[in-house]
Amino acid sequence: MSRPTERSGIAYGLGAYITWGLLTIYWKFLEDFNAFELIGWRIITSAIILLAILSCNKNLRKPFTALQNKQTRIRIMLASILLTINWTTYVWAVVHDQVLETALGYFIAPIFTMMIGFIVLGEPIRTSHRFVITLATVAIAVLTYSNDQPPWRALLIASSWSLYGYLKKQVQLTSLESLSAEVLVLILPALGVVWLTYDRSDSVANTASVYEWALVLLTGLMTAIPLLMFGAASRRVPLSVLGPMQYLVPTFNFLLGWLVYSEDLDPLKLLGFAFVWVGLVIFFVDSLKSAKN
Repeated sequence: MSRPTERSGIAYGLGAYITWGLLTIYWKFLEDFNAFELIGWRIITSAIILLAILSCNKNLRKPFTALQNKQTRIRIMLASILLTINWTTYVWAVVHDQVLETALGYFIAPIFTMMIGFIVLGEPIRTSHRFVITLATVAIAVLTYSNDQPPWRALLIASSWSLYGYLKKQVQLTSLESLSAEVLVLILPALGVVWLTYDRSDSVANTASVYEWALVLLTGLMTAIPLLMFGAASRRVPLSVLGPMQYLVPTFNFLLGWLVYSEDLDPLKLLGFAFVWVGLVIFFVDSLKSAKN
């Protein structure tokens, strides 16, 4: 692989993860609206954008063909449910001033993915893995004590994202094609949510300014752009290079929640995050050693 190709791949990868990280700011501009309604609009506009891209690439038939296979259709439907849970929990947390908890969710998601490998796929578990899981458990206990309740939004984000990733691996489609199939499955429920909320006094239709309408209608484009950049990056650089970049997203969210949106970060809560960070360092170092062997 040539150096210019690899450099462009790294640039695409950074662009994708930075965009995903900064989407928190985007959703914050829409914090006056109902999270479920926003996700309805996101699914509808994403379907339009993604299908238009597939049409331009002459791949429009792929998602529809995949949905005709019963086993694939079930996996895509389950993935679409998990995606909805993940998107809705994330947007709800952002518009309700819980950005730090979204950061926690995406920090612990790789640990949840590792646990799926052990529990579902029967992958061997090493001592380092047990230590990482123990640290994550301690972190959750500390944060539960700090907040007087479990960090359920973070747990929901992490579990839904990890299970979603597992199901995506079972579908023989590109990330663009599989996401298009998922939003196709969700389009009718999304239209139903928008229709049910349309006449509410605080709905997008009744209260959004021209500027806010533009942001709502561009959510599909904002969903597609980082996905396309990630796809371009994955074709140019190995996943071992892209993998560490995923931590940019929760890092951005952590810094935004703490420094920009002034969310409470007391010493006990910081200690909980520290346990997760130590676990991730061990996880990352162990993964590098395994790759070399």
